[in-house]
Amino acid sequence: MATKTNPSAEVSAPEETAAPLTRQQLVAFYRLMYLSRKTDDREILLKRQQKIYFQISCAGHEALLVAAGMAMKPGYDWFFPYYRDRAICLALGNTVEDQLLQAVGADDPASGGRQMPSHWTNTRLHIVSPSSSTATQLLHGVGCAEAGVYFTKHPEAAAAGEFGDGDYRKFKNVTFHSDEVVYASVGEGSTSQGEFWEALNTASNAKLPIIFVVEDNGYAISTPVETNTPGGNISRLVANFPNFHFEEVDGTDAIASYEAMQRAVAYCRARKGPALVHGHVIRPYSHSLSDDERLYRVAEELEADALRDPISRMQVHLLQNGILTEDELHTLERDVTAEVQQAADNALLAPLPTIENIEKHVYSEALKPISSVFATAPAENLDVTERTMADLINSTLRDEMRRDSRIVIFGEDVADVSRDQHLKSGKLKGKGGVFKLTSGLQAEFGSDRVFNSPLAEANIVGRAIGMAVRGMKPVVEIQFFDYIWPAMHQMRNEMSVMRWRSNGNYSCPLVMRVPIGGYLTGGSIYHSQSGESIFAHTPGVRIVMPCNALDAAGLLRTAIRCDDPVLFLEHKRLYRETYGRAQYPGPEYAIPFGKAHTVREGKDVTIVTYGAVVPRALQAAQRLEREKGISVELIDLRSLAPYDFEAIAESVRKTNRVIVAHEDMMSWGYGAEIAARIADELFYDLDAPVRRVASMDTFVAYQPILEDAILPQPDDLFNAVAELAMF
Repeated sequence: MATKTNPSAEVSAPEETAAPLTRQQLVAFYRLMYLSRKTDDREILLKRQQKIYFQISCAGHEALLVAAGMAMKPGYDWFFPYYRDRAICLALGNTVEDQLLQAVGADDPASGGRQMPSHWTNTRLHIVSPSSSTATQLLHGVGCAEAGVYFTKHPEAAAAGEFGDGDYRKFKNVTFHSDEVVYASVGEGSTSQGEFWEALNTASNAKLPIIFVVEDNGYAISTPVETNTPGGNISRLVANFPNFHFEEVDGTDAIASYEAMQRAVAYCRARKGPALVHGHVIRPYSHSLSDDERLYRVAEELEADALRDPISRMQVHLLQNGILTEDELHTLERDVTAEVQQAADNALLAPLPTIENIEKHVYSEALKPISSVFATAPAENLDVTERTMADLINSTLRDEMRRDSRIVIFGEDVADVSRDQHLKSGKLKGKGGVFKLTSGLQAEFGSDRVFNSPLAEANIVGRAIGMAVRGMKPVVEIQFFDYIWPAMHQMRNEMSVMRWRSNGNYSCPLVMRVPIGGYLTGGSIYHSQSGESIFAHTPGVRIVMPCNALDAAGLLRTAIRCDDPVLFLEHKRLYRETYGRAQYPGPEYAIPFGKAHTVREGKDVTIVTYGAVVPRALQAAQRLEREKGISVELIDLRSLAPYDFEAIAESVRKTNRVIVAHEDMMSWGYGAEIAARIADELFYDLDAPVRRVASMDTFVAYQPILEDAILPQPDDLFNAVAELAMF
């Protein structure tokens, strides 16, 4: 099929055609296609023998995918595949045995028995671990492409590399190439996902060197393409994206697929922009062995697909053009069958993963934020001016960006001025975030390092994942916690699990800064939410929530320098409060995660809390001391995952009474877990029931009278402590 190029693009598509494949390349091309198909067939047999537990095939996609693999460079370019991409992974150098090790659930190199089959991972080949989610990896590919472009412009950042070896001052180099290309693929059904459109949007705007491959076999499980895609053709829908090179090709035709991929790769290597290759392929097998396509596809349709089988078409091409004789073809196929058989035999004998390693790679083992390396004292001879939490967060970001050129900051409205000509003119003061916490950073570090994102939270987090995988250190901002939910998919199914699902092969240590909480007088439903318990329920993510300026500076520095993804929650009400102001502690001050702070020592009752409830609990404790002679010990957790249970236990053993307080609603809130653990592990140290103080089980209202009634107030804490002290 002919090349299709956007007529509104700034540059035209390359007109040159790829050099024809040699006889040797054609034979290798077919061998890889046949190897992929026979690997699928062997997995199907193993599944029917109950020797593996799941199977999903690449059948019908082989020609398009081998073409992609042969047009690109393993270990040079970067690859974000999806579960139909067996053939490209084989073409890049992944082995059949590696793939079958994953199928049997062995201690395989891709995931250590943690992922289902067909979740390809190989650091040497730059194949990045995918999930079972559809289209999420496209944003990772965009972020990876951005990182490659960034390293080309800023080689000093690549020289810094990612942190390692337990010392944040020790670096590893990041390899980059000025003409590298990123591959990211999906099925046609996945083009309905928002991440698909968000990825194309950013790739188009930034003219990124990324190829999106749409493998269109006509069905998303049982849903036909016309149900997913208006008009039934994604190429017609995306045709007006600027800066793109487009190809629509018969993906069962090996030669046409190779030529299309060569043109797309050449366009991206020349840094003219992104490309989209839409390949029409077939699905000769059911979606997976858990599916039966005869329930929704008529026999005539299946027969028509069989006539387009890329394996048969390539066989005919080789024979008709005298590239192979029938005997040579049969010999090749016998050799492939024997290779797959041997790989299967080896996989079935391979050692299984051990139970002892289940928790390995949930978090970084090299640079733990709970480590004493992050326990540093404030610098001497400091400016004695006390500043707000907002001020110290800004200063910490500034110092960290000066120290580490891998750090980029982006999100909605975080730049001073998006249009560089206005920034450089000096006529505008600039925004720097809705709360001004990134004010002045773009002016100092430039638009490569501080920039605005589209209004799309999944876009922000997904791109950050790709950047972090590649060795950058993105510090992104979600403008309000209330709008974090579009990013939840990227956070829960991608960011948190990248290290664990790849068995430590890949990680994405990024920082998400998120203003959170109420007590705003008019914040209402969509600017007052708390929901930290939902994220605390997600392994793989560190969560901190400082309540004062000094802690904000120390915990943010640890968040940036550690090797885990961190959700850094900043209470909006505390940004500029008089409570908690401090002088800036200097550019090396850090606080380990998981270490609570005893705000006030006492002997009668313990209050365990965090965030904006801390100053309210302190007010209640001071009043209780004055009016009732009750001595309250107040513990600020600071870090929610991990949290400091040892500090809680020590206090409870002293006071024998405890209240757990938090701003989020009472039921299923963060305090429920702590209360349950205290009751479980400290039962004999208690002289009274464990009590909780929290919000009502509702939403936060706009009217201040209602807001005050909904959120926990000092009076609520006062009354709860007074009642508990009577036991």
